[in-house]
Amino acid sequence: MNSFPDAEALYARLREQLIPDIDRFDALVGIHSGGAWLAERLQRELAPAKALGSIDISFYRDDLAQRGLGRSRVRASHIPFPVQDARILLVDDVLYTGRTVRAAINELFDYGRPARVELAVLVDRGERELPICARYVAHTLPQPLPAGERLELARNEAGLFTLRTLRDEPPTTR
Repeated sequence: MNSFPDAEALYARLREQLIPDIDRFDALVGIHSGGAWLAERLQRELAPAKALGSIDISFYRDDLAQRGLGRSRVRASHIPFPVQDARILLVDDVLYTGRTVRAAINELFDYGRPARVELAVLVDRGERELPICARYVAHTLPQPLPAGERLELARNEAGLFTLRTLRDEPPTTR
């Protein structure tokens, strides 16, 4: 099992990075589920007057035809503000290949054309497949995770964050 910095300490680091720039954004949008949890807390603590939204990219995945919804729990996206010309801070828990962020940006554009989209992530695990990077990053993994492992943010009943690694389950065939 890998050892990671405390997720609450990483959240505090990300929050501190955002303080000087938070006024540059009209809205925070979190990617379900970990990014949505982070965006909710950031909005509550830093920018209560800013709009808050959440996005579920399940139907925007570029591998949906091959994978299906699998272990995904589909949630409704909630964008209660005009996206057209908005300055949006997109928030996710773990940046990996870049495909989740690409899907989130595609979905945002279905709501309108934002003036700017910047990315904040708790952990960048590297190994990008698309040319996407985050402007705000609390922690970058010094080495890749072993094949078949993924990093997941969890939140307890008190709203506190923890990080854990999980083994990917092989797809089931019918």
